[in-house]
Amino acid sequence: MGDKKNKKNISLHIITPVLLTAVCAGIIAAAAVKPSDKLKTYTNIAFMGSLGSDPYDDSGKNGLVIKDNDIDMDYSGETSESGEAKRPSFGELYAVVSTEALGINVPIYWGTTPEILEYGACQSSSSSVFGLDGNSVVSAHVDTFFADLSSVKEGDIVTVNTNYGKFTYTVTELIEFGSNDRKYIAPTKDNRLTLYTCKRELLGASDRRIGVICELTEKAFYTEKEAE
Repeated sequence: MGDKKNKKNISLHIITPVLLTAVCAGIIAAAAVKPSDKLKTYTNIAFMGSLGSDPYDDSGKNGLVIKDNDIDMDYSGETSESGEAKRPSFGELYAVVSTEALGINVPIYWGTTPEILEYGACQSSSSSVFGLDGNSVVSAHVDTFFADLSSVKEGDIVTVNTNYGKFTYTVTELIEFGSNDRKYIAPTKDNRLTLYTCKRELLGASDRRIGVICELTEKAFYTEKEAE
């Protein structure tokens, strides 16, 4: 009888540490998800925009081509309030969004795909090109390029540089909305910039979005030769 009891106690002493080790390993593995894997999770969230193709792209090519450009951030020539906005090709870097409030300069690519989101912020190809009337909608990952977007406040100045002009905005509204709510990302008659990202969650993806609406306060189209 005593032998059976001793064997049972020995088994418990052996099994219990093994089980505890397995549980701890599972917790550590879940918490130590690689940033790249976490980013892949976020790309499955309905970031709005055309996924995979641009309805305006008539190149006839299959597959995504990322085109990087040098954006002129220090243009000092003559400017005009009116000018020609240039529509970029899908996957092209054509602007940089900046705000001194956060000390950031984020590249903006035209179109929204999981691949482009790894390079910078994405502008929906169904939104307005900078310099044209309407709503310019830009999104990026909360774990990368828009990590501090929640810190932007009303009244902060946001600038967008392109190789054909510089556009200045003032933050007028802080927003939060559901992943299926298109209220803030739909076309508008007024000239605005909408920046948004996922609401940060400790584990897993969020179905909530946070962002800012910015009112256009100045257009400065470049009247001299475009920067090469």
